[in-house]
Amino acid sequence: MPQSISSPIARPQAPIEALRPLCVDLDGTLVKSDTLIDSLLALLRTHPALLFKLPGRLFRGKAPFKAFITASVALDVAHLPYNRTLLQFLHKERARGRDLYLTTGADLALARRVAAHLGIFTDVLGSDGATNLTGSKKLLSLRSRLDSGAFDYVGNDTPDLPLLAHATLPMVANPSLGLRIGLRARGIRPAHEFLERRSALQSLLKAVRLHQWAKNLLIFVPLLLSHALSAGKLLMALAAFCCFSLTASSAYIVNDLVDIEADRRHPRKRLRPFASGDLSAFAGILIVAIFLLVGLVGGQLLPGGFYAWLLVYLAITLAYSLYLKRIALVDVLALSGLYILRLLAGGAVTETPISHWLAGFSMFLFLSLAIVKRFAELENLRASNSSPRNERGYLLADLAQLRSFGTASAYAAVVVFAIYISGADVVKLYRQPRLLWLIVPLMILWLNRVWLLASRGELDEDPVAFALTDRMSQLIGVAVAAIALLAL
Repeated sequence: MPQSISSPIARPQAPIEALRPLCVDLDGTLVKSDTLIDSLLALLRTHPALLFKLPGRLFRGKAPFKAFITASVALDVAHLPYNRTLLQFLHKERARGRDLYLTTGADLALARRVAAHLGIFTDVLGSDGATNLTGSKKLLSLRSRLDSGAFDYVGNDTPDLPLLAHATLPMVANPSLGLRIGLRARGIRPAHEFLERRSALQSLLKAVRLHQWAKNLLIFVPLLLSHALSAGKLLMALAAFCCFSLTASSAYIVNDLVDIEADRRHPRKRLRPFASGDLSAFAGILIVAIFLLVGLVGGQLLPGGFYAWLLVYLAITLAYSLYLKRIALVDVLALSGLYILRLLAGGAVTETPISHWLAGFSMFLFLSLAIVKRFAELENLRASNSSPRNERGYLLADLAQLRSFGTASAYAAVVVFAIYISGADVVKLYRQPRLLWLIVPLMILWLNRVWLLASRGELDEDPVAFALTDRMSQLIGVAVAAIALLAL
């Protein structure tokens, strides 16, 4: 039988009129996410070996499965994406002397931890490892718990229909489409709606990180530098850009799902769609499947060795999300390598060889950008008097050394570019090669500015996002493009 726990809360004096107990669901209602999915993602990150035990546990039933997950990983209940609108209402009702019940299909141990953190619930009902407390089972357990049998209820999905149908005042929080249809079919009109979620389209666009697609423009670089443009090769590069962008977006979503708990403790990343609960983890998994299907199938149809490079990119990205980003210095090498893979993929799809000059320049430039990203993260933590807690492998004491590594790589890229434009190969490709020397001070200006702002704590953690929105970076980019065109 489902168990309950009484909370020793000092109750205010109740008003004269009798107040019905207010019962609140947990997943999707009190919190905007599903705590079971959140726990599974935390398990994937911290104890991946336990994933092999999940099918056998699930075969025993949902309640034992939930109990096993809850016992295997301690979800951070303090940083769950609570529905603040509903939570404010609950605090007011508690202040009026109303009894609040947390009634959930989640495992009782997890529900107790949530109740202990919030400190407003009179009683807690949840799945106990034998009974999965959802739907009609929750209704029966709740009625046996309450003396009068009358109650108000707040839910969010179709399993809550039996409780909403028997509640004196049915209320909903971020209701699903299925619940809305079910309520309408039963002629039930919710007394209150506690809505706190951004639009699905807005959350989706943010989750796929469209601004990061700018990195995939590197696919066009080998073709542009070869000075052998053709409509056919441009179309191939465009198709490769689309395949790479979809694959990259799926990898970003996987990274966000795996990092969901760490993101919730971050001052800015907690606003990401999955961390904030604005987009469900299930929706993220569905998007990953669709994007990967289109990206990989499309990539297989393209010529050259593009598909192989795309698979290498995907493998390294997933390895980075699951493990490599926790190893200091290896993580920045992996990030810089992902930039270079875009060049290699672009060269493969357009059948354009990559020069050793481009390879050397890219290696040092992108390594500097990867290091400045880590440096900015640490600098922002230092400025806020915080310590690194995201298992990145870096300490605040590493700031000076990272600055040395990053600035050295930046100047190495400038030196490689200067040697390149001094060589005989440039004369064959440009009519006015001396004009290219004007690019050198612009490169020095931009790279120095990036590192100066990072040292001041004024740089966005992603230098690509910074470059796309920074007016000075935009002007420098236009100037570099104009100089290159004049030199042709």
